[in-house]
Amino acid sequence: MNFGASIFFTDYSISPAALAVALEERGFDSLWAAEHSHIPVPRQTPAPGGGELAKRYYDVMDPFVTLTAAAAATKRLKVGTGVCLVIQRDTIQTAKLVASIDQVSGGRFLFGIGGGWNREEIESHGTAFGTRMQKMREQIEAMKEIWTKSTAEYNGEIVKVTKMMTWPKPVQKPWPPILLGGAFPWAARRAIRYGDGWYPNASSGDPEEYMPRFRQMAIDAGRDPQSLPVTIGGAPEDADRIKRFRDLGAVRVNVSLPPEGPDQVLPILDRWAKLMPQVR
Repeated sequence: MNFGASIFFTDYSISPAALAVALEERGFDSLWAAEHSHIPVPRQTPAPGGGELAKRYYDVMDPFVTLTAAAAATKRLKVGTGVCLVIQRDTIQTAKLVASIDQVSGGRFLFGIGGGWNREEIESHGTAFGTRMQKMREQIEAMKEIWTKSTAEYNGEIVKVTKMMTWPKPVQKPWPPILLGGAFPWAARRAIRYGDGWYPNASSGDPEEYMPRFRQMAIDAGRDPQSLPVTIGGAPEDADRIKRFRDLGAVRVNVSLPPEGPDQVLPILDRWAKLMPQVR
């Protein structure tokens, strides 16, 4: 069982480099950065979980910038997007960003992706909300061509990449692990179709129910469940529950950190550092 930490980096949170060093020192295996480009005003889409939308959604920094700083400050820590809203990004430029951070980090990048929930934010990037998941699949299919071929092209229904050449290519072959973020069964199906892993949240459904079903879905689709590792986000600070996640087949749990300074964040990491040996 591995342990990661996810955060909305802001201009008032602990810095990416400081958090990355603290995680590596305490035995965490990965750092995950969230993404929102902006929050439109007014916004009609309800906040996840209801209520007011938390300030961190408005303030979060670009994940590729923060994760590059984290990678430069560490030697072993993996850095991941949790999650990258690829449907709001240019396909070719994102493929280059992923390959570049994988090069800079020495092959330590994890590409967590998702289709997003905020209709107004998504549509302000020119993406149709109703077909965003198809667009995400086509974008990833196009990126795989870009990462693995010297001359690449892709012709989907939504995504078109004319014949082109670009470098660098990722260090990890054939590409950095692509983890589909989201709930069962929708994100699980996408992970099986074109991903390298699945990233659900502990609060979205019951792992006791969906983990066995996910394994069976993978087998039915002709994929080895071992090739689709599961990272459970939003993990509770509860050794017994995490042991159960481990026994169900999860390879990693991520603790969600507040976008606060070191005085608030480091004590949380210290508590988790004491919990981790109980699970391992």
